[in-house]
Amino acid sequence: MTLLLKSDAERAGEWTRLLAVKAPELPFRVWPDIGDPADIRYLAAWIPPDDLRGLFPNLEVLFSVGAGVDQLNLADLPPGLPIVRMIEPGLVDSMVEYVTMAVLALHRDLVPYIAAQRSQAWAPLRIRPAFERRVGILGLGALGKACARALAGFGFDVAGWSRSRHQVEGVSAFAGDAELPDFLARTDILVCLLPLTDATRGLLGAELFARLPRGAMLVNAGRGGHLDQQALLAALDSDQLAAAVLDVCEPEPLPAGHPLWVHPKVLITPHIASRSRSEASLDAIIENLRRHRAGEPLIGLIDRQRGY
Repeated sequence: MTLLLKSDAERAGEWTRLLAVKAPELPFRVWPDIGDPADIRYLAAWIPPDDLRGLFPNLEVLFSVGAGVDQLNLADLPPGLPIVRMIEPGLVDSMVEYVTMAVLALHRDLVPYIAAQRSQAWAPLRIRPAFERRVGILGLGALGKACARALAGFGFDVAGWSRSRHQVEGVSAFAGDAELPDFLARTDILVCLLPLTDATRGLLGAELFARLPRGAMLVNAGRGGHLDQQALLAALDSDQLAAAVLDVCEPEPLPAGHPLWVHPKVLITPHIASRSRSEASLDAIIENLRRHRAGEPLIGLIDRQRGY
């Protein structure tokens, strides 16, 4: 019942050290030192090797070491293989911190103040109370719900949109394609936390931006593939959008000279909004291994039809 990790050397070293304490009975290997391929029952990886079934004939579960699975080509993976995305408190907590930071930065006009500082201009703007600002969160999974609750705590008028309806206390709920226009029309700061699927790729584009109130602002902490970058530049230059905070891009990093690097209405961070902590992520996998052996539901098991 060997667990194989395919990851960077830093994570491999941390997991090796932690497993010696937390689960010394668990056989553990680090790619490419796989030992007997027939012994590998569990694989934890960001990008798994090709031909999983041929390489590991007894593989029972594939664990993503990140919160998403959009990096995986699901069609190439064995049809019956359970795929589990990472759900651990550190991912949620750090995303709440980032989204709160980004929304507050937009709400309190940090982007124009940075531009003003660069031009040595003293240009105070009117302060708006949080209850006057309507925040909308695209995606009400574990991350979206936690961010919605945190922002509501500041007094923002918070709404969330998802494919299927979710209820969050103190948050207005919108669901499905039919309710997306109404959700966008009431949103001053839009936060994208959607999973990246065929249905959501390019969603942050010209049509969506046109449905937002003029002067709305964007936070993209989902995936770079959600965003049509040219449409964003056009919306910013036309003042349809007032500002954007981007933690994700496509490609990553953006090439030198890309206009988003120097746009005065854009703040960019290098995909750091949320990262799993080695100890917490390993605890999550150990718990799922226990659940798998006991025949209990796995936490984070994805629906292949939905892609998340």
